[in-house]
Amino acid sequence: MKKSEKIRKEVSTSYAQAVTTGTGCCGGGTVPQGTLAKLADYSHEELGTLPPEAVVSSFGCGNPLAFSGVQAGDVVLDLGSGAGIDILLAAKKVGPTGQVIGVDMTDEMIAQAQRNIAGAKLNNVEVRKGLIEELPVETATVDWVISNCVINLSPEKNRVFTEIARVLKPGGQMRVSDIVVQDLPEWVRQDQNFYNNCVAGAISEEEYLQGLRKAGLRDVEVRDRIIYDASQLLGLIASEVVDVPDTETSSSDPNVQIEFPTLTSGCCGTTPLTEEKLSKIAHELAGKVWSASFAATK
Repeated sequence: MKKSEKIRKEVSTSYAQAVTTGTGCCGGGTVPQGTLAKLADYSHEELGTLPPEAVVSSFGCGNPLAFSGVQAGDVVLDLGSGAGIDILLAAKKVGPTGQVIGVDMTDEMIAQAQRNIAGAKLNNVEVRKGLIEELPVETATVDWVISNCVINLSPEKNRVFTEIARVLKPGGQMRVSDIVVQDLPEWVRQDQNFYNNCVAGAISEEEYLQGLRKAGLRDVEVRDRIIYDASQLLGLIASEVVDVPDTETSSSDPNVQIEFPTLTSGCCGTTPLTEEKLSKIAHELAGKVWSASFAATK
């Protein structure tokens, strides 16, 4: 199995568990996935129009529609649409003459989204199974591409950026909320649970902007940022990470080679991190992880 395929499988398994159990690793008393950024930037009015199941199963890091100019009749594509919170909101914006398409690779997420669509009684929105690196969408057919904390999970981000440019109509626009990072410790990069939690696979803000420009998009910019502090990061990492190296050891000497465990969602039986160690990890990562709102035009 290729490395990219293995990463996608791990991510899909993690999010399938999250949407079916509502918890992180092993269930029980763990912190639900998405605690850090759940419902970020959504108004009470917006959330009040949605089925409760869509809100509960949201794992985003922002509201990509908050600063968009989506209008009636537009076609909106959501990359990694998950349980459907953003496609439901977009469907209300585009109205009966518009269309909203969600793309997701996880069967459990698609099933949940379809239930939420039915519960919202909307007939201008659909979810398609597929990869965001190879979108099941025709070329130059979309007015808006949105995405909420998903592209960071892709092991082939440049392919995603190229696909965004392909499906957009000339003059079409992109609004994406995503996690970016700077100067992450190598032990974070090597841990699958940090990948599933949108940290280890994230790239820098500058790499993100360069990737969008290289794909042929213009007017590429960051519209907003939320830089996470230690308390916010604690909510993120506590939802999945079970054991990592001592941060004092791992960060003090970059030449030291340490064996890192590869932790998956099947982590029952392992020893949970102590509150003290989780706090140390969160403080080490503070200021190195943030949510950015990206905008671009074809």
